Amino acid sequence: MILDTMSLAFLMNMTTMELFTHGGPIMWPILLASFVMITVMIERILFIIRENGTREPEVVEKMLEKTAQGDTDGAIQIGNKSKDFIARILVYALSHKEHSVSTAYIRASNQELTRFGQGIGILDTIVTAAPYLGLLGTVTGMMKTFAALGDGDISQSTGAITGGVGEALIATMCGLAIAIVGLFPFNYLNGRTEDAKQQISDASDALTLIRNKAAAEKTTA
Repeated sequence: MILDTMSLAFLMNMTTMELFTHGGPIMWPILLASFVMITVMIERILFIIRENGTREPEVVEKMLEKTAQGDTDGAIQIGNKSKDFIARILVYALSHKEHSVSTAYIRASNQELTRFGQGIGILDTIVTAAPYLGLLGTVTGMMKTFAALGDGDISQSTGAITGGVGEALIATMCGLAIAIVGLFPFNYLNGRTEDAKQQISDASDALTLIRNKAAAEKTTA
């Protein structure tokens, strides 16, 4: 948002401080929203980079192979050495097999998905609220303009009129800029969460097939 504000200031032949000042009081909540958005974006990007760096699909496959062979302890031992989030889920589920593997898997999955979903609600709120903040600035700016027009002396009210119009346009522009910039990381993070859900579902299906096969073999024996 800071870069956006600087760009907007350049386009309007103003300094960043002048742009902020002419935007009126509504610029303070807009500025707060932009800082919160930037903070969440940076934290989530670092989270995604960290999670991508710890993904080990081959470890998950080895754990499933060990489970299929009936070596649950071996699968847990392999998973404990990995930071892969799917491996963590499998370790938790297999460690609680004496109760319910499926229930343990769902619980661990929910915990991991909660990690992926952190911050998305905040971004959603900012992307939704920012244009409304800009619209509120538009209303207050136009109210100042109409108040200046109501004074009667147009020659003395010219500065107040242009100031009110400028406040309305600047607030709207900044609110839209925040919403547009925040929309891209918001959609990206939603996509990453959906990818995580799909990977968790695939591992769950594989584990279910293994357990069903083992149960069928016991019944046959």
